[in-house]
Amino acid sequence: MWLKVNISLLQELLDSLNSGEQIEAGSKKHKTMLKTSQDALKILDKLNNSYHEQNEIREIMSELTGKRVPEDITIFTPFYSEFGKNITFGNNVFLNFGCHFQDQGGVYIGDGALLGSNVVLATINHNMDPNKRADMTQLPIHIGKNVWIGANATILPGVTVGDGAVVAAGAVVIKDVANNTVVGGVPAKVIRKRQW
Repeated sequence: MWLKVNISLLQELLDSLNSGEQIEAGSKKHKTMLKTSQDALKILDKLNNSYHEQNEIREIMSELTGKRVPEDITIFTPFYSEFGKNITFGNNVFLNFGCHFQDQGGVYIGDGALLGSNVVLATINHNMDPNKRADMTQLPIHIGKNVWIGANATILPGVTVGDGAVVAAGAVVIKDVANNTVVGGVPAKVIRKRQW
């Protein structure tokens, strides 16, 4: 069985996460999130600490996400996720070594997307009030079709990277990227636009 955390509690948490609801530190939902994260760490230990053929990697990733991943996805391990249950992969996706998905808010990867080594997709923010700093809000990240994200780039909560876009290596993306646009820098700015 793929899920070790209570299915109804997980679904309630996913509904809250996907609605953007703030998750209060110490709450029942926060405890469910922590339990789900521990389950993910166990699965990732299996994934990352021995060699696996791609079909085995897809099977382990299906266990991590709780849904079948496409047969044509290619993942170079290690791969990291601190939640695992809010990732959706399109077809023909490639993830290079060391990608990090903080996926509580939802990570959606479009068909044909290529993610370079050490790409970080971070969907969570903490409360700015120091007295409530452990409370979390989250927003989804959407990576469009045929996107190329260069090595060591970071995509922040709520960002959509449009179809055909390129994110340069090392960029920090804080706002949406239009279709067929190249962005780079910290924070990322438009380098050029073109029809491919």
